[in-house]
Amino acid sequence: MDDDRYPLRATIRDVAERAGVSIGTASKALNDNGRLKTETRERVIAAAQELGFRPNSLAQSLHRTRSMTVGVLSTDSFGRFAFPIIEALEERLAEHGIAIFMCNATDDPAREKQHLDQLLGKRIDGLIVTGRRMDKRPPVAVPGQSMPVIYVFSQADDPEALCLLPDDYGGAMQAVQHLIGIGRRRIAHITGPETFEAVTLRHRGYRDALAAAGLTEIEGYYRRGKWSEAWGREAVAALFDGKGEVPDALFCGNDQIARGATDALRERGVTVPGAVAVVGFDNWDVMTLAARPPLSSIDMNLRELGRLAGERLIAMIAGERRKGVERLHCSLVVRQSSDPTQS
Repeated sequence: MDDDRYPLRATIRDVAERAGVSIGTASKALNDNGRLKTETRERVIAAAQELGFRPNSLAQSLHRTRSMTVGVLSTDSFGRFAFPIIEALEERLAEHGIAIFMCNATDDPAREKQHLDQLLGKRIDGLIVTGRRMDKRPPVAVPGQSMPVIYVFSQADDPEALCLLPDDYGGAMQAVQHLIGIGRRRIAHITGPETFEAVTLRHRGYRDALAAAGLTEIEGYYRRGKWSEAWGREAVAALFDGKGEVPDALFCGNDQIARGATDALRERGVTVPGAVAVVGFDNWDVMTLAARPPLSSIDMNLRELGRLAGERLIAMIAGERRKGVERLHCSLVVRQSSDPTQS
């Protein structure tokens, strides 16, 4: 910059002088508060840009009584579900100059309380709670309940809480409708333990999609077990070694089960998708792309869930009140395991 009146970093006084307004008016314009004419606000912003003015973030946060930080409390030690959510959340919050502090509680209530106390000590403006399963959990004890808290891929046992979740039921409906759409009628469902709410919702979606197409769930076609490849192989053995008619499609509760199932089918000489089409759930590329053939799967759109959490948290920090459960749509990603052109 050539103007030697401003040889060092510009201050708000310099901006006010350049714009021809008071320091108070310049502050209101730059912090987007107060009642100002649009022309005045634009003149101040233009002056700040010309001078390369960068506001002192600490002074701003004190002025706004905000720290411009939020906390993330996670119980997903592997990061399988939490990382995509947090990555998108951080990107959305950064657009508003908000940083995050992340803590991993690993399903330990004492550790969670310790992390929560540390986050509250940093005077965070809001809190995101996430985990590796979506079942209800005790609400986080935030003193005074004045700070916004959002549960993402997690549910609080509290009707006043805001919880953002994937639509497990709708995702299962999509998977089964896809299989029906490619001509399959004997569709088995291999899934995880029924102690998971997601298992119950996906089973309901499976049954309702069959019913909508005039089909019924065939006895023995609903198999519950572990979230593992081993269980996928074991379930295929039970389905194909029995006396009844074998399935022409498998809807699996996660991609690990689906990969184990496709391995077992291949070992038996059963072609996928020729004889049996397979669809998984989660769209975890570690599993879907490494499987042979690559797996079709339901994507829970975790990044979109993270962006939505950021938007909701920004609005709540600004004073908006929200509660209840919001379920975000899932998407079907079709690959070779259920692509009829690959038969």
